[in-house]
Amino acid sequence: MIACDRCMILCVTFGPLLCVTAVSPSSHVICKMSFHTSSPARKQDFYQILGVPRAATQKEIKKAYYQMAKKYHPDTNKDDPQAKEKFAQLAEAYEVLSDEVKRNQYDTYGSAGFDAGQASAGHKQYWGGGSSIDPEELFRKIFGEFSGARGFGDFSAIFDQPQEYVMELTFAQAAKGVNKEITVNIEDACQRCGGRGHEPGSSVQHCGSCNGTGMETVNTGPFVMRSTCRRCGGRGSVITSPCTACRGTGQTKQRRTVTVPVPAGIEDGQTVRMPVGKKEIFITFRVQKSPIFRRDGADIHSDVLVSVAQAILGGTVRAQGLYETVNLSIPVGVQADQRIRLSGKGIPRVSGYGYGDHYVHIKIKIPKMLTDRQRALMRSYAEDETDVEGSVSGVTSTTAGKRSTGN
Repeated sequence: MIACDRCMILCVTFGPLLCVTAVSPSSHVICKMSFHTSSPARKQDFYQILGVPRAATQKEIKKAYYQMAKKYHPDTNKDDPQAKEKFAQLAEAYEVLSDEVKRNQYDTYGSAGFDAGQASAGHKQYWGGGSSIDPEELFRKIFGEFSGARGFGDFSAIFDQPQEYVMELTFAQAAKGVNKEITVNIEDACQRCGGRGHEPGSSVQHCGSCNGTGMETVNTGPFVMRSTCRRCGGRGSVITSPCTACRGTGQTKQRRTVTVPVPAGIEDGQTVRMPVGKKEIFITFRVQKSPIFRRDGADIHSDVLVSVAQAILGGTVRAQGLYETVNLSIPVGVQADQRIRLSGKGIPRVSGYGYGDHYVHIKIKIPKMLTDRQRALMRSYAEDETDVEGSVSGVTSTTAGKRSTGN
């Protein structure tokens, strides 16, 4: 055997190499090299996949699988191409760790101790791993246990997210209440099959796996466990002709116009819950500002302008109320920013009884231009004033004595 310097260099440089050396009749050295790997790439640890410690109990393993499977279910991660593989990995990890015999074998030998089988006929194979159970069926089975065996009809409910909508309201609509339409997208009973899941005119068959009971007995090593039937999902019957519209689920996505009864007194930013079919939607209200009213809880505030004469002598003035126009009595000598209370003329209390009040704030309108007669009368009035500090333009003397001349 002739030593190959090239092989020796490569062995040092690249690690273990399998070198086959032969000598040709012409004494030329022929060197063939190939890389040698000790074992295939290791799979991710099953305990890490489920996020549980190695000392986890069966209850903790089942709970961890259920929560992780909900998070990575393909139905809720349609835009994530990795979700389907992750979902299948969770099924494989749970299949091994939930069986005490397989778990002991895994703890002893690791993933190398398993000869991954192929999925049985009719089962979906999400990836090229070693799970011998349909990940979808496993999840339905565990879901049935956590949901109290409510059956397949409630399976999709765990992925339903409450739909939220925003509705714009005027100030008057929010204060008085209104019936307003809104278009929503909901998942409700299929209109073709009436929510039954099978084609009109067809019938369902008695489930042979559970004999119509909805429950099946599963042998897991030394244990016998009774759980929701994986074939019928606990219904006791099997659909042989699924509805073409809903594909056997009994539910379809629908666009529907519904009338929302907006309660009187709703405030900006408040959210109400409203049932639509078998689902619920949440509506948040955005209330526009009013050019007339200011709101303070159930009370409202507004302003009214009165003339100087009305403020001094009193009188009446018309003011806009929330429900009607009202005639206000202006008391003699009313002051600026004095307010008049209209009891019970405010907004209904949503969380209580009765109505708030309407407060009308008095604003005195001072004229910018006066006629000669008005100016003369005002000067005559100023000459009779006794409680003025400072001076009044154009007035040099009063009944109270001399006053400095104004400009």
